[in-house]
Amino acid sequence: MKNTYRKILLVPTLVLALTACSDSSSEKDEMDDMNHENTDMESGSEENMDMNHNGSGEVPEDLKVEENPTFEVGSKAIIKNGHMEGMKGAEATIVLAFDTIAYAVSYTPTTGGEKVSNHKWVVHEEIEDAGDEPLEAGAEVILEADHMEGMDGAKAEIDSAEQTTVYMINFTPTTGGEEVTNHKWVTESELSAK
Repeated sequence: MKNTYRKILLVPTLVLALTACSDSSSEKDEMDDMNHENTDMESGSEENMDMNHNGSGEVPEDLKVEENPTFEVGSKAIIKNGHMEGMKGAEATIVLAFDTIAYAVSYTPTTGGEKVSNHKWVVHEEIEDAGDEPLEAGAEVILEADHMEGMDGAKAEIDSAEQTTVYMINFTPTTGGEEVTNHKWVTESELSAK
């Protein structure tokens, strides 16, 4: 009789405990979703929630080195505009500088998922069969950039173009975490002197 009585009391207690765990897990999921949305809003229309750069430092062979960049290789600069959380306001170390056309593009990753809008930046030399002339806004292209998973081989549309010096940089996010190395790309207008 005592065992039956204990079992009867144990069942509601377990149900209550499981319900409490479930509710706190749901609240945590909701908080994670809210934080995720805030990150997206901070970064404008970019996809930056999963901006997972490969950091390889490899660049297209035909990319022209900028002979006299405003920010010299090895120098420090402040990032004025961020493409990902923790980028804006961070101190950057200039790794490389190139003279090219930078494009903001919209594309659907080859790995699936939502369309990425207004991704900054892809350079002229990272576009399949780009030719010698700058591409116009609205042009449909194939990306050969591998900054992020699902980018290489993706169909994209040019949103805007800018003839500029682009920089590959290293920086530590202002939000903490590990140093981001060989980030491709930031334009000259997105940097300021330290």
